[in-house]
Amino acid sequence: MDVLYVSPHPDDFKSVLVQIAAQFCPSPPRVVSDGPPPGAGAGGVGRGGPALALGGQEGVLWGVGAVGWYLAEAGGRVGRSLKERSAVWQWISVAQNEITPVACALTLPLLGVKGIDKKLQQSSYGVLMGLLKSLDRSLEPRTFLVGESLSLADIAMATALLLPFKYALEPADRKSVCNVTRWFVTCVNQPQFVAVLGSVQLYDKMAAAATHTVANANAKAAPSQATAHTPAADAEPAGGPPKTEAQLKKEAKKREKMEKFQQKKQMEEKKKQKPATEKKKAEKKELGVITYNTPTSPGQKKDVLSPLPDSYSPQYVEAAWYSWWEKQGFFKPEYGRRSLSEPNPRGVFMMCIPPPNVTGSLHLGHALTNAIQDCLTRWHRMRGETALWNPGCDHAGIATQVVVEKKLMREKQLSRHDLGRDAFITEVWKWKNEKGDRIYHQLKKLGSSLDWDRACFTMDPKLSYAVQEAFIRMHEDGTIYRSKRLVNWSCTLNSAISDIEVDKKELTGRTLLPVPGYKEKVEFGVLVSFSYKIEGSDEEVVVATTRIETMLGDTAVAVHPQDPRYQHLKGKLVVHPFCERRLPIVFDEFVDMAFGTGAVKITPAHDHNDYEVGVRHNLEFINILDENGYLINVPPPYLGMRRFEARKAVLQALKDGGHFKDIRDNPMVVPVCSRSKDIVEPLLKPQWYVGCADMGKQAADAVRDGRLKIIPEHHLKTWFNWMDNIRDWCISRQLWWGHRIPAYFVTVNDPSVKPGEDMDGHYWVSGRSEEEARDSAAKRFNVPKDKISLRQDEDVLDTWFSSGIFPFSIFGWPNQTEDLSVFYPGTLLETGHDILFFWVARMVMMGLKLTGKLPFKEVYLHAVVRDAHGRKMSKSLGNVIDPLDVITGISLEGLHAQLQDSNLDPVEIEKAKQGQKSDYPSGIPECGTDALRFALCAYTSQGRDINLDVNRILGYRHFCNKLWNAVKFAMKTLGDTFIPSGKPQLCGEESVCDRWILSRLSAAVSLCDAGFHNYDFPAITTAIYNFWLYELCDVYLECVKPVVSRADADADEGAGLRAQVCRQTLYTCLEAGLRLLSPLMPFVSEELFQRLPRRRPQDSPPSITVTPYPDSSEFCWQSDGVDREMEFIMCVVRTIRSLRADYNLTKTRADCYLQCVDAETVSLVERYTLQLQTLSYSQTVRAVTAGDSAIPEGCAVAIASDRCSVHLMLKGLIDVEKEVCKLTGKKADLEKQLDRLREKMAKSDYTQKVPEKVQEADMEKMRQSQTELEKVMEAIENFRRMM
Repeated sequence: MDVLYVSPHPDDFKSVLVQIAAQFCPSPPRVVSDGPPPGAGAGGVGRGGPALALGGQEGVLWGVGAVGWYLAEAGGRVGRSLKERSAVWQWISVAQNEITPVACALTLPLLGVKGIDKKLQQSSYGVLMGLLKSLDRSLEPRTFLVGESLSLADIAMATALLLPFKYALEPADRKSVCNVTRWFVTCVNQPQFVAVLGSVQLYDKMAAAATHTVANANAKAAPSQATAHTPAADAEPAGGPPKTEAQLKKEAKKREKMEKFQQKKQMEEKKKQKPATEKKKAEKKELGVITYNTPTSPGQKKDVLSPLPDSYSPQYVEAAWYSWWEKQGFFKPEYGRRSLSEPNPRGVFMMCIPPPNVTGSLHLGHALTNAIQDCLTRWHRMRGETALWNPGCDHAGIATQVVVEKKLMREKQLSRHDLGRDAFITEVWKWKNEKGDRIYHQLKKLGSSLDWDRACFTMDPKLSYAVQEAFIRMHEDGTIYRSKRLVNWSCTLNSAISDIEVDKKELTGRTLLPVPGYKEKVEFGVLVSFSYKIEGSDEEVVVATTRIETMLGDTAVAVHPQDPRYQHLKGKLVVHPFCERRLPIVFDEFVDMAFGTGAVKITPAHDHNDYEVGVRHNLEFINILDENGYLINVPPPYLGMRRFEARKAVLQALKDGGHFKDIRDNPMVVPVCSRSKDIVEPLLKPQWYVGCADMGKQAADAVRDGRLKIIPEHHLKTWFNWMDNIRDWCISRQLWWGHRIPAYFVTVNDPSVKPGEDMDGHYWVSGRSEEEARDSAAKRFNVPKDKISLRQDEDVLDTWFSSGIFPFSIFGWPNQTEDLSVFYPGTLLETGHDILFFWVARMVMMGLKLTGKLPFKEVYLHAVVRDAHGRKMSKSLGNVIDPLDVITGISLEGLHAQLQDSNLDPVEIEKAKQGQKSDYPSGIPECGTDALRFALCAYTSQGRDINLDVNRILGYRHFCNKLWNAVKFAMKTLGDTFIPSGKPQLCGEESVCDRWILSRLSAAVSLCDAGFHNYDFPAITTAIYNFWLYELCDVYLECVKPVVSRADADADEGAGLRAQVCRQTLYTCLEAGLRLLSPLMPFVSEELFQRLPRRRPQDSPPSITVTPYPDSSEFCWQSDGVDREMEFIMCVVRTIRSLRADYNLTKTRADCYLQCVDAETVSLVERYTLQLQTLSYSQTVRAVTAGDSAIPEGCAVAIASDRCSVHLMLKGLIDVEKEVCKLTGKKADLEKQLDRLREKMAKSDYTQKVPEKVQEADMEKMRQSQTELEKVMEAIENFRRMM
């Protein structure tokens, strides 16, 4: 076995280099750091550099160059070609001869190594930065220095720069060479680097002092070791003059001063950080993190006998409930029913989940979808319907294959082709079984009430059989057919991809984009004009293109039939400049006469519009690209070139031949593969297609006839546009993971039968097995079965094909199962509007085609989630939010750490960090599942995108706390002996306030019922929020207090009866209010509901999730008259409160006189005297008629409405002179402020120079100040009357 001898010093970059190179070896050598190799002599490794003793008596290699190259070559890291090997050697030379000397001169003095000239150290910084900037330019289009993978060039350069990045280059320096920094961070995070170096910490000023001190101490303690085992020996200048004793003393003093200064800075930083730490602790205490610690096994009911904690805490509330709900079977449609087949008079509700990708992780789009769907399902379940929300997961063909391929390459250095198809599919299943149910756990965390026993995976046998059956039936009736057409092709994936997997990247002009497999970025966003010569003439036609390389496949030039400039060219040909091809000039109305020259080059095999022109004019279709993006069917020197290398070559050849005209910026959209980031190419391929014309018409007619309803209606235009202009659907995918197409190409071993071609559908048969397919082929060609040879198509079906039959395949179709008969067709499909065509339309078409029924009756489409600023969620902006982080909370450092695990480059990571720091300076506080769900539903207004602000979610957590405290107070008010009546009803003894709150409850029930029916989720959340917060908590609970306290203090039978009626009303509001809330906030509503006594304990449902939802027929007490009266009373209360605030009566109770315009108003006020007195915090409230002399002097006056004025007695409650003095000062300040504003606005150029928004703000300030001044003057006048 080889033995590698290295220095023990951690910063000896030569030893580090060879150790990293050794990590790449198939059989790494044994590393020895405590002695030299045999025969090394006294100098050993420290003098001669690292050494490698080769096994089998083959001798010893000396020096970093020889050892490093030997180890790197064994690990395949010195380049694949002669050109790459030369480039690697060149970079090693740069690292050793240019980078290393200045890196050592700059950093070794910082580590306490003496003997380096001070001027040399100072100049080395500038030299190093110059070298790094040159390196930065080289790395701009590249990930690594040579080729597409890490090589010895990267190892040598990164280890040479190790000391500067660790000890010298500040953040500002690193930012100025961002490409080098990105490359360096990429290198040192490779597993081979980490195995040798551990985690590399980049230099920052605060850490520098400590490093400097330690280095000095080490140098003093063992100077010989520092000299022998650091790079100093190589870096010390020969013949440098020894320093005098005075110089050494001076330097020691300087170091001492610097250390003291750094220590002082550290102390200041600690002081600054201390208040922040204390503040964070206070915030945590305020949010009340309480955990549920009672031992409860999964599925066991949570302890509800212990007292409720003092405050709401999501961790406490959300513990244990979900597993109990699941075990009790509350989420199953069978719950409470003897048989599914038995008709339910209340109806059936069935909805299937849009199956998330098996590779997926929960994001806010999922959270929104599931919050809405779960609310709807829980509402239908509580209404007594047979409710099923069916879970499932999509096999995600391309995404899953890419994930597993990367895993195999990372862990085993194997490609899928190395394994073979069957072994690779085994690996995918293995990955799926290990990682594939992660998203299910996340959905449970959201409280999703899915029937997990019915969970389906699109590659399960049941669903795979349905997919096979669907293909065979549609192939046999001709709906699925074979054809050679243009597809979206990813050269990196070697597969066709669907439209939804193509990102449209908009460019405003010339842009360089990275393309996988290319070292340099590729130019896009330009329009190149060139000419074709007319055959037999000096005349030429000028055309333009954004993809100049495709001119090699041109087969015509098109002009508009009405264009007068080209009428004389009918029947003429143009000559291709690079081959003998003659191109006809065709006349076609698709040409825009006003664009460019009005002449268009036609490449039928590589452009969708040109393809249509080619079909119409029977043009030649020349495919110039193979599946890997190399040029074919073209003349030399372009044959075999890569497509974007050919782009440059063709442009240069046109210039050389005099055909080039100009090149200019051109705004355009570039199609990019969302999976591989490759540029998508239109490519002619024989594929399987679904004929969609008839199915699309049926789907459009279903909506036009009203059999299928799409909500909101503004999506109808999109639906009809797609369905009425639908194209056939390519369903072939060149993958291994997925449903392999059950089609077989037939070869007949009989000379009487002509051999077929791949694109000829007559030679393809489908079958449930190879034997069935052979039978079909024998019948078709009328030959014995033994003369038939079959080859199954290697491709798999588009993932959307299996998703398209998901609503009925999950129930066992084509078999007639009980579930299929009960739950198909479904009730509703709820999803995002972005997949209206890709999924919803295909489900409708395939449902009608294969079952003769629509898969659902309604489609509700929610909006797209954006951040608080309205920006699209993007990892590079740092605004992508994981819902689980909102539920559990996360620090800013935690958010930053997630970015490090992403695929962003260092520059994007820094940008994203700034975005996170701006939006979440203190991280995201723990909000809980209920608050997140409620917020998402509150935002879901039909017809607009959702700008989600995390602070608003936190506001709903505070709302949960308000609920918590309200129920705690109410339970205390009800008392331990309270027994609710058998059903909610009026007894006739209710007070005006009781009748009002029951009216508001009835209104909330009606609003929620209408909201659920109309999918108006903001209306539901607003109704519930207003009832609980503004009506129950702010008004009714305050009115309850004096009623109950009087009953407790007074033995009067009437007071006791009033209190008992009040308690029954309070219970009705709590119990119904929690049931209203349950679909949106399932956890907190269950926790609080379980603490309430039951109306009928003997037969009450065990959980709020299966308790009836409040119904308008039950809560039918809404009274417009009572509501109007209470609105008037609350208007008076607000006026009294406003007066109290104006005169700073925070704790003092004052007498209040209400001057009413008529006896009717007096009577109304007298009926509500107790409520007015309680809610306005008044000593007494007395109603008087207009002109009544009972109102004493010394009152402040305010108008409550046209029927009532408020007179608040202030005399004797405040120091009048002091108040007048204070208000006089305020009056003077306001007058000065108004004078300044008037002076500013009176200037002659004010309206011209001052922006309109500033003018509007000035006007608003003027209005507010004027109003405030009038109130102050009125108050002064009132006070003076009291003096």
